[in-house]
This record gives sequence, C-alpha cells and structure tokens, in this order.
Amino acid sequence: MTSTWNYPTTILFGPGRIAELADACRRLAITRPLVVTDPGVEALPMLAEALTILADGGREAAVFSSVRPNPIGRNVEDGVAVYREGRHDGVVAFGGGSALDVGKAVAFMSGQTRPIWDFEDVGDNYLRADVAGIAPIVAVPTTSGTGSEVGRASVITDEASHAKKIIFHPLMQPRVALCDPELTLGLPAHITAATGMDALAHSLEAYCGTAFHPMADGIALEGMRLVHESLARAVEHGGDIDARSKMMAAAAMGATAFQKALGAIHSLSHPLGAHYDLHHGLLNGVVMPYVLEHNRLAIEEKMVRLAAYLDLGQVGFDDVLAWIIELRRTIGIPHTLGELGVDESKLDELVPLALADPSTPGNPVELTEASVRRLFEAAIRGEMA
Repeated sequence: MTSTWNYPTTILFGPGRIAELADACRRLAITRPLVVTDPGVEALPMLAEALTILADGGREAAVFSSVRPNPIGRNVEDGVAVYREGRHDGVVAFGGGSALDVGKAVAFMSGQTRPIWDFEDVGDNYLRADVAGIAPIVAVPTTSGTGSEVGRASVITDEASHAKKIIFHPLMQPRVALCDPELTLGLPAHITAATGMDALAHSLEAYCGTAFHPMADGIALEGMRLVHESLARAVEHGGDIDARSKMMAAAAMGATAFQKALGAIHSLSHPLGAHYDLHHGLLNGVVMPYVLEHNRLAIEEKMVRLAAYLDLGQVGFDDVLAWIIELRRTIGIPHTLGELGVDESKLDELVPLALADPSTPGNPVELTEASVRRLFEAAIRGEMA
C-alpha cells in the first residue's frame, strides 16, 4: 500500500475570479508573464480582458499562441524561444487543455538544456531536470475537461514517431489555478460535450485503478456525480452557470484523482489523437464503453458502489454502462470510431503505441497485443458484448 499523494495547487474558484489574475501573478513574483494560449482563444474578448487585468496590475505580458489542438514538440520549442527572448519570469497558461499543456511545458523547459523527450514519464526521468530552471505557472482553464490546470504533466506529440508522450515533473503543476466558470459560457455544445467526457474518463479510470489511494477514489466519485448532474445540462443550456461551475469543478477533480491511475481509455485515445488529429475528449468518450466491458470482471464491485452513489436506480455494472451510453447519445458523442473516420488499416501502427502508452500499466486488466487489437476493432465496428 505504499504510494505518494500530492495535491498542492491553490485553486481560486468561482464566477468572476479572472479579476484576480494579476494578484495571482504577484503571489508568485511573476512580473513579466508569457501568456500561452491558442489562436482561437487569442481572438476572443476574454483574452483581451485578461491582458488588461494584467496591465492594470502592473504585469507586463506578451502572448504566445502557436499551439495546435494536439500540441507537438515544435509548439513547445517555439514557446520557449519566445519566453527566453522576452526575458519572461513566469507563464500564464490560458485556454483549453492544449494551451495549458504547452504553457506548462514552456515553463518547465525554459530552464532546461536537455531535449523535452528526455523527460517523458518513464521511470525516474524527471530527476534529470534542473529544478531551479522551472518557471512558476498560473493556469486559467477556459474549458472543463482535461483538468490540466492542476496536473503535473503535459501531453505532447513527438512528430518523429507520431506518438503522444507524457512529459512529467512534479513542479510542472501550476502553483495557482484560476478557475472561473464564466470563461466557459461561450463554449459550443460539441466542445462542451467532448471536454466533459474527458473529465468523466479521468475520474472513471482513476476510480477503477487498482492502486491504494482512497483520497483519489473519493474525489473521483464526487467528480463523476457532478458530471452525472451537470454535463447534459451544460451541453443543452450553455448559459447555465451552475452547470458550468460544476463541470469546471469536475474537470479539476478528475485530473487531481488520476495521479492514482489512468488506463485503456487513454491508451487507445492517445495514439488515435496523434494519428488522426481528433479531439482527445471525444475519443475518450467513444472508446469508454468498450474499455469498461473489457475490464468488467475486475471492476464489477466498484461499479456497484458507483451506481449506488450516482443513484442510478439499480446497483450494478450494467446500470453504469447504460448510463454512460445514454449520456453519450444525449450529448451527441458518436458510438463508434468508424464514424470518426478511423479504420482498421492502421491497427498495426496503433496497437504497439497503445501498449507502450504510460497509461497502460494502470488498467485494471492487463493489456496484451491481442486484447488491445480487439478493443480497437470493437470500437471501430461498434461491437458491444
């Protein structure tokens, strides 16, 4: 039962708290923040307002927005160059999961001499880092999915191998997360749905993991209850601040919990995202029921407790599975990977990448080449047991 539990991020949560952005920077002695975002967010009034808040608070900021939806190593390299040239002393990671991941990676790599791939989450690679070279980070999420605002890692695609790699260091975790649900009010329904399924996947896989981490289990259970209560409402009524608030909390809770474990949902979605450039949360939502069925014997008792906690009316695995399938249908998540353009022609490439993914060891049922291939085939064809 030996494990390490780590929940140190200060979270400033609630509508209107973006007004405290300059104060959050001041708390970390950031005077010249580099705001890392993506092109879509850069064009929105919310970013202009954030820059005004920083300027009024005496923080001289610049913006870096060359971030792809599935970020690549070059995005981080370019951001580090801008950071160094501008003599910045901290990062404000502002946007969805991709912008947050790149922002954290830029802050981490700003003082390193090794290439980013030397810090992949394998063994004790993180010990190679120059800790003094890690810049402070304020994270401002504008979606409710990845929970990257409280995470200790960034998912970056290695263009040479077409593999998504998890770059990890404990000090990549933002020191302050400013979670203002008003920033999510303009999210389109399909993005709300996809990011919401990402939040659900994080809590679900953390809860299903076999490691001893009761704190993560409790956070994951409540995170899933908030998704159950609020996701469909947030998709249908985008201006519902109560639903938006609860989904933003659920996203942070999922990422807090999954330091316990992830599993085959992420093992499959990571290589799919790298090869097809599809939304990570959308992929998690599509493959979720197929992975649950694969893991059934190992997680059935936990699903009984989850069904009871969610008050699904019955208390068993089938009730949880039925809830997830109905939730997906309600919010417009496709049932198969085939509907997203994924076919079986790339399985010889995808299967080894899924097996090698850092999420794979956390799956409650051991994954093999044969079982991963069957999972991909089932999700492509829509074959449920």
